[in-house]
Amino acid sequence: MTDKIAVVIVNFNSGPMLEECLRHVRAQTRPPARLIVVDNASHDGSVDGFEENYPEVDLVRLDQNVGFAVANNVAALRAEGMDWLALLNPDAFPEPTWLERLLAAALDYPECASFAARLVDGKDSERLDGTGDVYHGGGLARRRDHGCLAVSINRPAGEVFASSGAAALYRRSAFLEVGGFDEGYFCYFEDVDLGFRLRLLGYGCRYVPDAVVRHIGSAVTGRGSAFSRYYGHRNLVWTWWKNMPGPLFWLYLPPHLALNLGSIVWFMLRGQGAILLRAKWDALRGLRRCWRQRQQIQARRRISCGQLWRVLNHDLWSLYRSARG
Repeated sequence: MTDKIAVVIVNFNSGPMLEECLRHVRAQTRPPARLIVVDNASHDGSVDGFEENYPEVDLVRLDQNVGFAVANNVAALRAEGMDWLALLNPDAFPEPTWLERLLAAALDYPECASFAARLVDGKDSERLDGTGDVYHGGGLARRRDHGCLAVSINRPAGEVFASSGAAALYRRSAFLEVGGFDEGYFCYFEDVDLGFRLRLLGYGCRYVPDAVVRHIGSAVTGRGSAFSRYYGHRNLVWTWWKNMPGPLFWLYLPPHLALNLGSIVWFMLRGQGAILLRAKWDALRGLRRCWRQRQQIQARRRISCGQLWRVLNHDLWSLYRSARG
């Protein structure tokens, strides 16, 4: 297995954060073979002067904001000849050994197609942003250990359900095999969906604790904004309906329905029900497309329901309480 890595950054009005991110990429002890920046028609000047200041960057300027999913797929196809795709958000600043540690894990665990970094809260270095993603059978996903004190969490390297797209390493061949990110998502939850589809094909995901990244999170879209709530809650439904195989589909259908109804009630009581209702309505409108995708995904599934069940989270209430904000 070879080790050519392309670092991919999708930018949209990220301002000076993009330059800071690139400075951290330049400082990597294991420099990438390629550095691709896809700009989603930014209008804040964040990519002005790139050709002079960052000659090593392959800059792709799109004429409209196509979203995180499509832009990353554009970069994945452009990264011809590369073995690995290291995705990095503009508001994510990796420590110098980030790529080196991820690649070492990738070469040691060829059965895995994705690798998750240890994300530290970019606004509070004493707290974690996440140590990989967990996924409940009812459809709720959560960054493990999000908001926990960093000194209290010392998780060893090991399997997680999926990696956060904010700072993740993917085997390019596997990424393309599953079709990349679902371009209908625009943004949010697309990394969980990708991780789910990779897992159904038998690929594992491994957490690499010494690959550390400082991550601000939703720096442009706003954490807890109407934008993030809409796409997150709409795409949550699509991810579950496409990927959850039977008989787990029927086993987890009641908690899936309870989760969605509970989310609507929760946000209605806080005066934010309109955005949740629109998200769930649009999710229902998209179920026909999801069902067509589901047929293709399930026809290619290589793991048993028992194998999937063992990597799911089964405590919906505690997971919901930690993620409801």
